[in-house]
Amino acid sequence: MRLDIRPLELEGVLEIRPARIDDDRGFFSETWNAQTFEQAGLHLQFVQENHSYSAARGVLRGLHYQLPPYGQDKLVRVARGSIFDVAVDVRSDSPTFGQWCAVRVSAAEWNQMLVPKGFAHGFLTLEPDTEVIYKVTAPYSPSHERAIRFDDKDIGIAWPIDPSLLQLSEKDRNAPSLADSEVFAAPREVTP
Repeated sequence: MRLDIRPLELEGVLEIRPARIDDDRGFFSETWNAQTFEQAGLHLQFVQENHSYSAARGVLRGLHYQLPPYGQDKLVRVARGSIFDVAVDVRSDSPTFGQWCAVRVSAAEWNQMLVPKGFAHGFLTLEPDTEVIYKVTAPYSPSHERAIRFDDKDIGIAWPIDPSLLQLSEKDRNAPSLADSEVFAAPREVTP
């Protein structure tokens, strides 16, 4: 099966559309195939898959990342509903440090977003009853987990829903700014 890959504004962040075969019964799609991704130059070894359900429109989860050696590449897709999916460069030695990019990921569009390690990730649900599934290349490590405020003025993410209407966890609402966060530092990490 083929992949349609579109680079986003920040190097390494990609929008991916796996092929989908539709017929009168429904559809079939390989959302992840190691060989197909390898042939496209994407060398990823996923170790964990997560499934998130949000009942309401306006649920914001993020901005999250893990420090080395547990930095995670994430392949994010939506099984139901849609999200505004965001990546923020948190690599201190990067020329795009602190910059963000986003794409609307939805079940209808059948697209995915690849967020490389060294980027904080967050998403905002655009519809009720949204289900997000994402694979990661390193296991969850509470001692390496970090978060950045969703409304950090130095980053300036243009969330498409009024901030006063957003639903966040206490952890995300109280996350520090990027300036006060521990980030990825040179030299680049080695995957465990």
